[in-house]
Amino acid sequence: MVDAALPFTPRGSATDADRRAATDAVARPVVVQLRSVRKTYNPGTPIATEVLHGIDLVIQRGEFCAIVGPSGSGKSTLLNIVGLLDRPTSGMLAVCGKETTSLDDGALTRLRGHSIGFVFQYHNLITAFTAIENVMMPMLGAGEFPNDAMHTRAAVLIDAVGLKRWQDNLAGNLSGGQQQRVALARALAMDAALVLADEPTGNLDSRSADEVFALLRRFNRDHGTTVLFVTHNAVLADRCDKTIEVVDGQITGS
Repeated sequence: MVDAALPFTPRGSATDADRRAATDAVARPVVVQLRSVRKTYNPGTPIATEVLHGIDLVIQRGEFCAIVGPSGSGKSTLLNIVGLLDRPTSGMLAVCGKETTSLDDGALTRLRGHSIGFVFQYHNLITAFTAIENVMMPMLGAGEFPNDAMHTRAAVLIDAVGLKRWQDNLAGNLSGGQQQRVALARALAMDAALVLADEPTGNLDSRSADEVFALLRRFNRDHGTTVLFVTHNAVLADRCDKTIEVVDGQITGS
């Protein structure tokens, strides 16, 4: 059963620094851990190409991390592996406390569906469906049948991203910025502990990009959602808590 509630933390008098200090005072669980992760395409052939070279990385709950680096550096490969869309050739990957390298495809699909939300550069909405129907898709994909709680949760999320007036509009009739906000609401439908955002503002004007970033940041702060945000936008990267730089398949700074 989908929990329709989406409890936003009331804003009190405490500053962001106060809240951050209180959070840091308690050891936060690890959401993503990679140890000596390598990825080779076409292994065992004359055209074998190693794209990731022994990645070590730990991301804790509630961190908002920018992943930066030149094109072809391995950022998308890293994100696909963390998102359980691809498997490492060797090394260890744990997501939300589960070691994943020994899981079969069905178990990976279930873990991905319940623990990870995705926001891509291209929104990947079903344009013939309404905004609210698109937000309901992950809940349907998890084996739920349409019900009032599912619809209510989708409506709460649509309202949270500022699109209540447009919830019954076809996704194809929304602006680019509105479509990306629907994609963000969809990524949060299963109350995922981890959101992976791959250049989610890359096709947006500066105002829409700032709005989408602000929404990601708000969910991160209000719900402890961990965010990995791939971007070429240095201004947005500077607004993240932590920067992970990928160059030639290796992490060079964090």
